[in-house]
Amino acid sequence: MVRAVRAGGSIHEVARQFHLARSTVRFWLRRAGDRRLDRVDWSDRLSGRREPVNKTSRDLEDLVVTARRDLKETSALGEYGAATIRWEFQRRRIRPLPSLRTIGRILERRGLLDGRRRVRRPPPPRGWYLPKVAAARVELDSFDIVEGLVIRGGDSVEVLNGISLHGGLPASWPKAKITAKTAVDALVAHWRRYGLPGYVQFDNDTVFQGAHQHPDSLGRVIRLCLSLNLIPVFAPPRETGFQAAIENFNGRWQAKVWSRFTHASRRALQSRSAKFITASRRRAAVRIEAAPPRRTFPKDWKLNLQALPEGCVIFLRRTDPKGQVSLLGHVFPVDTNWPHRLVRAEVDLTRKRIRFYALRRRDPAYQPVLNEVHYEFPKRPFHK
Repeated sequence: MVRAVRAGGSIHEVARQFHLARSTVRFWLRRAGDRRLDRVDWSDRLSGRREPVNKTSRDLEDLVVTARRDLKETSALGEYGAATIRWEFQRRRIRPLPSLRTIGRILERRGLLDGRRRVRRPPPPRGWYLPKVAAARVELDSFDIVEGLVIRGGDSVEVLNGISLHGGLPASWPKAKITAKTAVDALVAHWRRYGLPGYVQFDNDTVFQGAHQHPDSLGRVIRLCLSLNLIPVFAPPRETGFQAAIENFNGRWQAKVWSRFTHASRRALQSRSAKFITASRRRAAVRIEAAPPRRTFPKDWKLNLQALPEGCVIFLRRTDPKGQVSLLGHVFPVDTNWPHRLVRAEVDLTRKRIRFYALRRRDPAYQPVLNEVHYEFPKRPFHK
């Protein structure tokens, strides 16, 4: 293009020949000037200055590095971070005074930061603390109670919510009061319709677990689960993550049902909630169908609360400083080398023993047996 213009062609003719704008031809002519074509820099360059106006000078960077080294070796406080370096520059009255962020970037460019960035590890699989659930061989249903709701006019409301871990099968029962008996009636109706999971998880509310003031107490809900060959699981107190599925559903229910409408009565709230649950089940139909299979509810089943409980109950707990855990009103030794750690306590009522398994989110597949102790549930009548 430049050679064609130098050979006598006009800018208009050369622009038409190369299918370019005349301004583009003039631009490269100015770039070439009077120099030989093999000595012209034909590479594209950004407009503006080669270096930004506010670029930190090399001398200032070297000064920051030197100040850090001197402070590390001679500082009485033993501090040599960005804030200390800037304070030292202020004391020396160095101008221009770099900002704290500029000093930090200089240290980062030179590889002089001692801090380690947090390592983001992948989360464990859903239900990782129960191997069969983590492998998606069985389903887990979670239930929880939403309390403290009051309809305008004075009607109090408590809601029993449920959600399955793999299938996302929702359920909700707004009542005036959720008791162990109403919880049992709701669970039986739910499982008769949709089938039985392998595990069912609760928090440590007395409605689900039973009275806390008496040792060796197994409430009505636990006895219901054991009579149906279900394994009840109780989440560890004050621990995050284990109840994430049901807590997330509780938030959805409150946002989409409770807070969204003004409810004239408890019956109106129940109607709104039923519509929401029906729509949620319809939306999650594919996921529910792909979930692990559920067992058929036995036809001739009848709850006998006075029968001696048999089966397995699981408590997820964190050990104390001595490597012990508290459950069922007793303190059991686990492992002195496992203090302040998570364990899965499997209370086998049939074989009269408790097995403690180690749990680690970082290595969810590693769940060795830490200890096994004898435990025999006392034979006594169930007081309603």
